[in-house]
Amino acid sequence: MKHLNFRKTMLGLLVGATVLAGASYANAAEITLKISHYLPPSHGFQKDFLEPWAKQLEEKTHGKVEVKIYDATSAFGKIDRQADQVRAGVIDMAVGLNGIPRDRYPAASIIEMPFLVKYADSGSETLWNLYKEGMLGSDYKDFKVLALFTHEGGLIHTLDKPVRSLEDLKGLRLRTPSPAVSAMLESYGASPVGLPPSAIYENLQKGNIDGLVTTWDLVNAVKANELLKYHTDAGAYVAGFYFLMNQKKFDSLPEDVRKAIDEISGDPLVAKFGGWWDKWEAAGKADAVKHGNEIIKIDDKTRAEWKDAVQPMIKEYLEGLKAKGVKDPEAIYQRAQELVTQFDTKYHAGDK
Repeated sequence: MKHLNFRKTMLGLLVGATVLAGASYANAAEITLKISHYLPPSHGFQKDFLEPWAKQLEEKTHGKVEVKIYDATSAFGKIDRQADQVRAGVIDMAVGLNGIPRDRYPAASIIEMPFLVKYADSGSETLWNLYKEGMLGSDYKDFKVLALFTHEGGLIHTLDKPVRSLEDLKGLRLRTPSPAVSAMLESYGASPVGLPPSAIYENLQKGNIDGLVTTWDLVNAVKANELLKYHTDAGAYVAGFYFLMNQKKFDSLPEDVRKAIDEISGDPLVAKFGGWWDKWEAAGKADAVKHGNEIIKIDDKTRAEWKDAVQPMIKEYLEGLKAKGVKDPEAIYQRAQELVTQFDTKYHAGDK
């Protein structure tokens, strides 16, 4: 009987210790960091990018850091407020679109020049290297920059009118993600319309816009394939994105936490965007096919015509950046071209 009681006592102590240990670990987080983004919680930005990144940080700090993510459905999810919230310290980190609000990152907008970038990996590596080389000037000067990246070459998605030539673009009202892309559309005779992603579906449905220029991924994320009929794969442009942190917040963190953030950001993080965009684009394209939409592939000859037609716009846009404080936009553009060629050769030498 004594042996039985002893065994029960020891078992109780072990169970209690386990519960206490679990509770201790669960409450071990000394630091809570908040991240915001402007897309739904089901989007790859959260599922493939931010949630795994947050888990890595929590593991590397042995539970010292807890990360909370706020998506488009939260009070922190407005696309035009992402960087401002970080600067104000309301949010510690954010993922945002460079072109909204307009002209916020003029030097970085050079990555969005028409027909410069075709692939997300090359575009992301190029933008990140321009930043590391100090070519982006005062862009992002108030932040700890965790990553910069681009998407794949974007498409032209339309409701009722297929776009097979430059002539087809004239007069179309198309949603645009940035001033650089707006300038491209205007040069082709289209009318750019600035809208946040959350407003795309409603404006398509009401006929306020004829279509949009964006990725397969975004039209899928906002359910626009339900309304769209045509998708023109021209690979005409990309948009730039940022992952920023409040610099003062970063500086206030313990050394081991700062080290952990650095280890999972920058080069190793930027290197992942090519694979992620491939996945996200494939899902969006598959959704368009499921809806029976027509996919129009622009051939090399037509693509060359489009590229030639937009050269005056590129020259004018680069010249206009000087008035926005960019010292030598032509040099940045030249360096961007060199880097894109370098990374295309590295990642896509066998591609046709």
